[in-house]
Amino acid sequence: MTAPIRVLVCDDQALIRTGFATIIDAQPDMEIVGECGDGRAAVDLAGRLNPDVVVMDVRMPVLDGIEATRLLAGTGVAHPIKVLVVTTFNLDEYVYAALRAGASGFLLKDAPPAQLLHGIRTVATGAALLAPEVTRQLVGRYAARIRPVEGVPDDIPLAPRELEVLRLIADGLSNSEIAATLVISQETVKTYVSRILTKLDLRDRVQAVVYAYRRGLVT
Repeated sequence: MTAPIRVLVCDDQALIRTGFATIIDAQPDMEIVGECGDGRAAVDLAGRLNPDVVVMDVRMPVLDGIEATRLLAGTGVAHPIKVLVVTTFNLDEYVYAALRAGASGFLLKDAPPAQLLHGIRTVATGAALLAPEVTRQLVGRYAARIRPVEGVPDDIPLAPRELEVLRLIADGLSNSEIAATLVISQETVKTYVSRILTKLDLRDRVQAVVYAYRRGLVT
């Protein structure tokens, strides 16, 4: 038997925090190791409890979820912890900042419980989770402020097909959707994704989305 996924829940709304914890703790492959209501407490608890995944709210007192994510998973962190950020549409201005801070996944608070659980499992394996609706409606809304005005740079070390796959990733498509769009197998898509991440020195699909927007690859 494999060890359960150890989860820390951080949300300043007690009702939501308790609801998440109840859903997560009821799963045979997960366990709640801690709960807290602000980002500073999340950082402190994570340091002591070493959870596999932190489910992180964005807007909280003392220290917000973006700064807490940066301290837990950002560039230069010696032992980064996987963070699944949960937000609502009225907080969409924080999406890009949270992704840059090192979040491994992004979900909406009104997602069904099954999607939350899937997100935790996905992030725990080292993969990234960026819900298509988040990419299309939230990140996309702020593309203008992310993209450089000079247009697409010519120094991106990707083949034309790899660029095509990267653009589809940034549009929020899953591997199966990319495969259907390009009429190739899912295994081939996985190979392209792996090559893209390696060539661009990116950690996961979330970083690939941010890269695509920053380099002006998404129109």
